[in-house]
Amino acid sequence: MAYLDNSATTETDPAVISVMADVMKKIYGNPSSLHGIGVKAERLMEQARKVVADALSCLPHEIVFTSGGTEANNMVIRGVAEAYHHRGNHMITSPIEHPSVYHVFQYLKQKGWKITELPVDSSGRVNPADVETALTDETVLVSVMHVNNEVGTIQPVEEIGNRLKKYPKVMFHVDAVQSFGKIPLHPSRSHIDFLTISGHKLHGPKGIGCLYKRKNLTLPSLLLGGGQERGLRSGTENLPAIAGLAKAVLLAKEAEETFYQKYQTWKEMILTRIENELTGVKINGDIDDGGAPYILNLSFPGLKSEVIVHALEKEQVYVSSKSACSSKKEEPSRVLKAMGLTDQEALGSIRISMGRMNVEEDIKQCCDVLVRTIPALQKVMKVHKR
Repeated sequence: MAYLDNSATTETDPAVISVMADVMKKIYGNPSSLHGIGVKAERLMEQARKVVADALSCLPHEIVFTSGGTEANNMVIRGVAEAYHHRGNHMITSPIEHPSVYHVFQYLKQKGWKITELPVDSSGRVNPADVETALTDETVLVSVMHVNNEVGTIQPVEEIGNRLKKYPKVMFHVDAVQSFGKIPLHPSRSHIDFLTISGHKLHGPKGIGCLYKRKNLTLPSLLLGGGQERGLRSGTENLPAIAGLAKAVLLAKEAEETFYQKYQTWKEMILTRIENELTGVKINGDIDDGGAPYILNLSFPGLKSEVIVHALEKEQVYVSSKSACSSKKEEPSRVLKAMGLTDQEALGSIRISMGRMNVEEDIKQCCDVLVRTIPALQKVMKVHKR
């Protein structure tokens, strides 16, 4: 089996599972309890917080644990809307953001907020100059993802952050779910105010993530209750998952450079095979240095994404059509359409996404199945059209 849908979710690392099981057995106290068992749990949680903070070169108290990237993204965007409405009612984003960002902005638009969606080029990249041009006296937040989850394009967040530092009233949010643990990014160096992370995208557990929130910034809690996480996220902390996230972060940082080089080699291997052995294929996104090497998006105009996905699945190669949050909807990808693709190109796209648990044999298997399956499907489609 070649599992190549790592942008949707990753296989949990056995070392992470071991840590989580150990915590559930031995450190089961509530971190808010005053007795020794609770204190032990709290210490472990703070150690985990420091691991994540060190990976981001930030302070531990700037890390807030959440249930994942979706909650963290909502916490930022809706929180800024509530806490900083007195500064203005304008926000800036792009049309290629993850649904947990895109749909929050659509919600705020219905509530009267002015939302500017910046255009992207054919590679899916935002122009930093456009960000600055779009700023008004009413702008309070700019939200641009680091690595696009569908095509892998790396956004110039450092340049955007450097431009925004001249506007102290404007805050900068970066969804780093698809990049954290794979591509280095330090919030303070890029003048990022909020950054979101999800555990299950880097071989950690599902249901855990975190938010980097620059010190001295205010956000209201989406969840009211016991006031955990310094009042930002009420609810008893999921200590086994938090420990699992910390272990996943350590493992990812250890392997970051090695696997980045492997991803580049594997991506070139796939591209070489399809360019030499397939016709009627379009490569989407930036396949050079401006694209993450672990995500590859391909369009086969005339074919349907679902048909390709299931045909590959029969050969035990697992890829996806678009963002897992919207892959079951039979409509062209919003991201690909924003990049200028036709409906036919967007409806015939697949995403191959690699992870740390993959080996070279997975890539070879994927290539072999692709060059065997796609021509057969194209032939069937031609006969059907007649």
